[in-house]
Amino acid sequence: MIFPHPLLSKKDGFLAYGGDLLPETILTAYRWGIFPWYSEPPILWWFTHPRCVLIPKKVKISKSMRSFLKKNTLHITTDQCFEKVVKECAQVKRQGQETTWISEEIIEAYSNMHKLGYAHSIEVWDDNVLVGGLYGLALGKIFYGESMFSKVSNASKYALISLCDILDCKGFHLIDCQQETNHIISMGAELFSKEKFFKKIKNNFQFEDLVGKWVQK
Repeated sequence: MIFPHPLLSKKDGFLAYGGDLLPETILTAYRWGIFPWYSEPPILWWFTHPRCVLIPKKVKISKSMRSFLKKNTLHITTDQCFEKVVKECAQVKRQGQETTWISEEIIEAYSNMHKLGYAHSIEVWDDNVLVGGLYGLALGKIFYGESMFSKVSNASKYALISLCDILDCKGFHLIDCQQETNHIISMGAELFSKEKFFKKIKNNFQFEDLVGKWVQK
């Protein structure tokens, strides 16, 4: 699929419709900061702006969260149950959304991207029970966050903080959060103009993709 120039997106971020969710289409879209978001066909493609982003080394950890991290009994894994994380994210009820955009088609598409080594998940466990997590795509030095969930207090924050640690160690520059939320802003996310974000996207083409399963050390 050939996409319009990202800077041609509408005020609400809408850019194009149609196409498919084949790996080559998804990779082309994300390399230009474009992502699919729709509840029923046709596929709708977006380049939202201003863009909410988080620089991994600038993540904010509140005093209460630091206290939680010191005494918490939860533990983190990476890429251990990607599809389960996506399905849990699909179950989250979000304000202003009657239905989830994470359809079976989306689950299959991103699970394929995981198998190809581009999509990754962070899992939060309480013993052997999955209580939180997030997933997204890693291209170049940008991680394109898709969704997160939490079944216990602070689980999604723990997942995001852990993601930032991992990405910082891998030399990533940016997490694309797509949509602005109070939750993500409170953790240090900021808004980039569409021109500034597009410049970051273009710069990201010089970096190779770190393809393959993330192994926790």
